[in-house]
Amino acid sequence: MDAIIPVVLCGGSGTRLWPRSRKTMPKPFLPLVGDTTLFEATVLRCSAEAGFGAPVVVTGALHLEHVEAQLPDPAASRVIVEPEGKNTAAAIALAALRLPADAVMLVCPSDHHIGDVAAFQAAAHEAAALAREGWLVSFGIAATAPETGFGYLKRGDAIAGSGGFAVAQFVEKPDLERAIGFLADGGYAWNGGIFAFRAGTFLDELAAHRPALAEAVRDAAANGREDGTRFHPDSQAFARIEGESVDYAVMENTARAAMVPATMAWSDIGNWQALHDALDHDADGNVSRGPAELVDCANVLVDSDGPRVSVIGARDLIVVVDKGEVLVCTTAGAQKVGKLSGAVNQ
Repeated sequence: MDAIIPVVLCGGSGTRLWPRSRKTMPKPFLPLVGDTTLFEATVLRCSAEAGFGAPVVVTGALHLEHVEAQLPDPAASRVIVEPEGKNTAAAIALAALRLPADAVMLVCPSDHHIGDVAAFQAAAHEAAALAREGWLVSFGIAATAPETGFGYLKRGDAIAGSGGFAVAQFVEKPDLERAIGFLADGGYAWNGGIFAFRAGTFLDELAAHRPALAEAVRDAAANGREDGTRFHPDSQAFARIEGESVDYAVMENTARAAMVPATMAWSDIGNWQALHDALDHDADGNVSRGPAELVDCANVLVDSDGPRVSVIGARDLIVVVDKGEVLVCTTAGAQKVGKLSGAVNQ
């Protein structure tokens, strides 16, 4: 059976995990969980031994150096360098146009943490089997809390002969009351932004639902240039694209949307509290990295690149010190870090 081609979407503005994450070095390229960076871990999960082909990475010029430095096998990888960010539909279409029409793409964000790699690989092969039958497949991440920061997938009818389901509905980020209802219902999963489909199937659906976007991407690819393992789309054609997410452009419009359930210790590491949750804690829920002393604390994260941090009697607190910047926030305030002037005005 043909190998699954990992398509890794790599970029970011570096705001939500500021000040550790910066515009020039956003979270995919940082070793936030374990010794490998999130980007390296994404590529390593998709190994040849597990049935995956060489990766295709879509990134921007600002992050190209980091991508090539962290790729496990740069010579065997392909890197598409976007002239500017145009959201995920265009990025995925660029990759699809560089692959055979019958190639199965596994689209992976580069900044997620997945604790259970075997479960991820099993879900990927389940999704690939559906993709070979013409489905456009989302990973339905098992919801473990009433999260309001994620979109949801409503499970539809089972697809015969597989472990997958049709998607009955794509649901926007809900308020807390609806999210609690989704969790109680049991028929909803988080939309984790991981997809599988044949390259040609995706391009056909994009052309059907967003013809102008599809045409501009085709022009950008047709008039692009190769530079070793790099591919540079034509910037003038690419500038015509109106950026849109793959969910809005394709997945919410196609009649062939499917999902595979995935319970794989997933986190999008979307803020400091999410990172705290993904890390190993002591008995009181505390995590410290770098020189730190915590006394009578509970659910405290300290992450320092040098200066010693001492905390006494605190609960639900995050303290980050990086390159002269200091962030102190409650766990409840972690969602607002990206709006701080220091994060925005990098």
